[in-house]
Amino acid sequence: MRILVLSASRRADALNTSLAALAAETVFANGGTATLATVKDFDVPDYDGDLEAAEGVPAGARRFKERLDEVDALVIASPEYNASVPGVVKNLIDWTSRFQPQPFNALQGLLMSASPSMTGGNRGLWALRIPLEHLGARVYPDMFSLAQAHTAFTPEGRLADSTLQARFETNLADFMSLTEAANRYPCAKKAWVEYLGEHPDSSFDRTQTG
Repeated sequence: MRILVLSASRRADALNTSLAALAAETVFANGGTATLATVKDFDVPDYDGDLEAAEGVPAGARRFKERLDEVDALVIASPEYNASVPGVVKNLIDWTSRFQPQPFNALQGLLMSASPSMTGGNRGLWALRIPLEHLGARVYPDMFSLAQAHTAFTPEGRLADSTLQARFETNLADFMSLTEAANRYPCAKKAWVEYLGEHPDSSFDRTQTG
């Protein structure tokens, strides 16, 4: 199983980059292959329809789309900015959605966050679910939010609280099991779409317009 693990933070020593690294390590421990990246690897300008018409989709979004096409699932570790999603990751999603067919449709996704706050960045994850699910991504119901993250990591990069570490590992392992089932068994993919309240239709491909 191939998974892209994306930190939605630009900062070199960001807490969410540490959480993303732990997620990649956990993917490997469960027999998968993880590619670790940050939004800085896919830099794009602010979305501008005139710019798109004149120059096309920028290279950063093209690289992100190519990575998504290569993997079975996407894990995003994202900070919370003012109780919502960081503009940099929303902007990357907006640009990447311009490809046809757009690569988020039917993509398995898992969201996690790390924050010094007591909520662990959870409000930002609820905001991040909206564009991804609108574009057809199958976002895993159980999100992971790490509160007081500035004191949560050991020097080795694991979680100091053994209960939290076990929960984190279980969350990743369960997500990987669902992704494997969805990829191997078409009935699982059909059931997931029906769970979202839609009627399966192979001709339907979500997109973003405007």
